[in-house]
Amino acid sequence: MDDRRNFTSGIAYDDLREWLARAELMGEVRHVKGASWKEGMSLAAEAVLRHDDGPCVVFDEVPGSPKGFRVLMNVFAGKRRNFTLGLPDGLDKWELSDAYRVAYLEKPTHIPHEIVATGPVFENILEGEAVDLEKFPAPIWHPNDGGRYIGTGTYSVTRDPVEGWLNAGAYRLQVHSRNTVGISMALGHHGNMHRQKYWDKGEPCPIVMIVGCEPLSFFYGGTEAPYGTFELDIVGGMRGRPEKLVRGKHTGLPFPASAEIVLEGFITPDKKQTEGPFGEWTGHYNGASQLPVVDIVAIYHRNDPILLGVPPMGGGSDEMARYRAVMRSAMIKQNMTNAGVPNVEKVWCHEVGGSRMLHGIAVKQSYPGHAVQAGIVAAQCGGSAYASKYVVVVDEDIDVTSLEQLIWAMCARSDPKQSIQFIEGAWDSRADPRLEPEKRAIRDVTHSVAVIDATRPYKWRDKFPVSNAATPEFARRAEAEFGWLMDK
Repeated sequence: MDDRRNFTSGIAYDDLREWLARAELMGEVRHVKGASWKEGMSLAAEAVLRHDDGPCVVFDEVPGSPKGFRVLMNVFAGKRRNFTLGLPDGLDKWELSDAYRVAYLEKPTHIPHEIVATGPVFENILEGEAVDLEKFPAPIWHPNDGGRYIGTGTYSVTRDPVEGWLNAGAYRLQVHSRNTVGISMALGHHGNMHRQKYWDKGEPCPIVMIVGCEPLSFFYGGTEAPYGTFELDIVGGMRGRPEKLVRGKHTGLPFPASAEIVLEGFITPDKKQTEGPFGEWTGHYNGASQLPVVDIVAIYHRNDPILLGVPPMGGGSDEMARYRAVMRSAMIKQNMTNAGVPNVEKVWCHEVGGSRMLHGIAVKQSYPGHAVQAGIVAAQCGGSAYASKYVVVVDEDIDVTSLEQLIWAMCARSDPKQSIQFIEGAWDSRADPRLEPEKRAIRDVTHSVAVIDATRPYKWRDKFPVSNAATPEFARRAEAEFGWLMDK
């Protein structure tokens, strides 16, 4: 995509309602009335989330919730993917990823947030006895989930009590009662670090949880950002203007003034409750476990609030895999470039692995060891280190976005004994179903990573048999002249 540098990026929305209005104009929104949080939304999720062109769905008039309380699902699909990232229509998924990289990652700009006195999020303030999480239409997203999840399309803001910097991290939230939620923070993530520092001081950890948010801030809550960086300042840089934030009345922590629903509370080390099971992005249920509880002291929400739902489905492409693939592929390519790896042609984090576990790297080999260098860097850089399992390095003639081509190259151009290297003790996720029970018990959340060199061996690549696969130009000619033969 040679002209991607000429695209003008621009985020055309500031909050979830503006995003929804734009999606409505595109004709990509469907409204469902009367679906139950017990099962109806779960059935709808299964019906639409696995399709790249599935509609955005708004659930309204949910039994048991006040009129006007809504749930929105499936923001990142169809044509709306591109405008969500502020990029033009008509780009395929690889073009979208690389245009995103060029627009936002090559020369990143951070704009500090601005604190304002008030905003629509304060239209309703619930404190004390008025706090009631159970009136919100939080769904049971999978048949065997252990409860209702008010936080799937969510991020939480915490502050480092020693160094003072803010973090926005995506940590799921299960409703336990009218005023408590369970929170799952992975080891090594910045929110977990903040929480532990408070506990080490003998203090509860203050937290605000944005459970009704616009897509971009949610995406960045679940994206690896450098230590000490506040993700909402990155989002401000993407928008070209500071994010307008207000402060929680009990914690002083900031959150968007136009957020839909925000929970404010404290996490104490001595209060835990069973969380889960939950249907994870790996396509398996994680086991129920004792996890910390957040005591909610205040709820802020707009009139007719919208809860953002992003339930992982696993087992292939879903909404979570789609946005992660676009953003993480761009991040890894930029990480590799910044690390000095030359001639990285394409990177794709495959949806079938939750866009975390299987990465394809296409390089134009320039020197002996180039492919191995690319694979090792790609396996452990900032964008990939968490939960990676397989990194496959191929030549530039392979389209790494095609799982079929990637596996073909691995079969035809690698030797199992000579071409695979292993990294041991790498950072894993508790969602990994292959993580041994013995390691879980001692909190050893690590695993191995395979780096597979599926390139033509550099020292005799000129003697490697020529591929009979069609060149892109030949394939285009074939489709233009004889594609009609496939018409039904």
